[in-house]
Amino acid sequence: MHIDKDLVAASATPLVLGILADGESYGYAIVKRVNELSGGRMQWTDGMLYPLLHRLERFGYVEASWGTSDAGRRRKHYAITQAGRETLADRQQQWSVVADALKQVWQDAQRPPAVAEGWA
Repeated sequence: MHIDKDLVAASATPLVLGILADGESYGYAIVKRVNELSGGRMQWTDGMLYPLLHRLERFGYVEASWGTSDAGRRRKHYAITQAGRETLADRQQQWSVVADALKQVWQDAQRPPAVAEGWA
């Protein structure tokens, strides 16, 4: 299934902040987690993730620090900040409103159309 790029872009910030709310992580692990959460239907690339992480860092939603992997490689780790947690909570509320509205529209679309009075 193809997921439209506008929907991917709109969901990227809350997805990354939500993943980091569970604990600090690094780029490859975030990409892998998105893939797992979506059942393989969202295939993020480094070219999509790192500009987002840098923007979140500029906004003060995440902090970055250098660490070392088990294999001895240096990698940049990202952690959510308090401002990031507040933004995540706000985005969760926004997505809930959107999801509820879509659910209602899609449920209404499943019902047979009502016949207007006087038209039958």
